Amino acid sequence: MAKDFQASKPIYVQIADHLSYQIVRGELKTGEKLPSVREMAILSGVNPNTIQRTYSEMERMGIVETKRGQGTFVTENEHVLKELKIRLQNDIIAVFVQNMKDLGFSQEDMIKGLQQYLRREEM
Repeated sequence: MAKDFQASKPIYVQIADHLSYQIVRGELKTGEKLPSVREMAILSGVNPNTIQRTYSEMERMGIVETKRGQGTFVTENEHVLKELKIRLQNDIIAVFVQNMKDLGFSQEDMIKGLQQYLRREEM
């Protein structure tokens, strides 16, 4: 996991986002055990309290489940995972749209540009 964190966003949120992307991409499978808090802290180069907060927030969102004495596991709830994927998609779209607006593009320009890009990618 990258140790380069952005100052504009809390570290625990950035780690949760990273883990969420890994789950959506299938790098972390449903039911898979996550590294222990201590192990993840070492891998991430952060304080164990930060990882505990990350895991707690992800558990609150239903993305992971903590089983006492066993560890923290990726949820097997497909509905939660589908919602997570949609949330990440919407987050990416929101950043794209805001960046395009900042550059002065209209909705029509964005759609046209995206369609042209996708056509080139298909070739």
